[in-house]
Amino acid sequence: MQNQFQAVSLSYRNAPLAIREQLALSEEEAKAFMLQAKEFFEVSDLMVVSTCNRTEVYANIPERMGEEIAKLLLIFKQVSAVGEYLNYFEFFEEGAARHLFEVATGLHSQVVGDMQIPNQIKQAYQWSADLHLAGPFLHRLMHTIFYANKRVAMETSFRDGAASVSYAAADLAASLLADPAILVVGLGEIGADVCRNLVSAGVGTVTVINRTRERSEAMVAEVGCRMAELDDLQEELRKADIIISSVARDEPFFTKELVAGLGILSFKYFIDLSVPRSVSPAVEEIPGVVLYDVDALRSKADQALELRMAAIPQVREIIENSLQNFSNWSEEIVVSPTINRLKSVLEQIRQEELSRYMKGLNESEMAIVEKITSSMMQKIIKLPVLQLKAACKRGEAETLIDVLNDLFNLEAQPEVRQ
Repeated sequence: MQNQFQAVSLSYRNAPLAIREQLALSEEEAKAFMLQAKEFFEVSDLMVVSTCNRTEVYANIPERMGEEIAKLLLIFKQVSAVGEYLNYFEFFEEGAARHLFEVATGLHSQVVGDMQIPNQIKQAYQWSADLHLAGPFLHRLMHTIFYANKRVAMETSFRDGAASVSYAAADLAASLLADPAILVVGLGEIGADVCRNLVSAGVGTVTVINRTRERSEAMVAEVGCRMAELDDLQEELRKADIIISSVARDEPFFTKELVAGLGILSFKYFIDLSVPRSVSPAVEEIPGVVLYDVDALRSKADQALELRMAAIPQVREIIENSLQNFSNWSEEIVVSPTINRLKSVLEQIRQEELSRYMKGLNESEMAIVEKITSSMMQKIIKLPVLQLKAACKRGEAETLIDVLNDLFNLEAQPEVRQ
């Protein structure tokens, strides 16, 4: 039975953040899960993608086993209410390759055109390759996706600009100073995203402070930033060049009095991502303090998002072209065993006939006969190969394979890998 490429997806489209956090996989967990899945299922290719917005499993398996894979993931993560959690999953038992293309290019990201996703997909592919769970199908698919991503970046505006507030904040921080000391205060969803974007882009040195220590520790573990305690806030403010605030409260957290008490000797930049504001507008009355609010960042993000949305038709055209190329290759792979067996049978016939008639020839004559018969074999095999590949595109390969099997008894020949 021919394997079928399938995908199991848990993403922000169907699952709330609490569920996504519960089922997220670290590198170690992803590798352990893949090894466990390999034992349970007859897979020829297996890859796990896990980000803050999605956890997905891609597998090449003989039967439709999406729910079984999801159940195994839930058991692996020690979730007891398996039946209830299955409702959060999407199953792609057809069109899984297209789904992976769209995920990898950023069409399914919360921030359309997300620039982190190509690297996250490459990382997932590397995990699979490390465990020898990437076969010829997955290797070819991933390299086709990487080339499509390169085309998207070069030929469209889909990756231009910062299309979310968190991206815009990181982009702004990078433009303000070279190698700044950045303090991120508040690790809600936006604050955490800013931290990820800053570290991913290599913008300065990042320190995080959060009311609950556990979130700070989780962020340090995820991206490798530095953590400070809330009690040390004033000292961290003195050291920071850029302060990014994402604090949820009704009154400003950073007041004029608090900032004035720091004794500022050089410029400090505040970026306020909170609604209501967490940085009082009055802080700009202090010499050397510059404040950017969320409205300015949203305006910048909206402009970038409009450009990206306008580029979506171009991105889809690139994906369609790439999918067609991959489909042509994968169809031809079906006939490769037959082609190799046919070549093996004909070569065996050639060798047998040569051994019968070349005994009395000298070395020079043998070389000439070898060259002539090899050339003949190449010409004989050329037409059946072309016909097989053409039959693939017409969806008629099986008929021609059966004919060749009957003519040359190919099924009795071992498969030759070339």
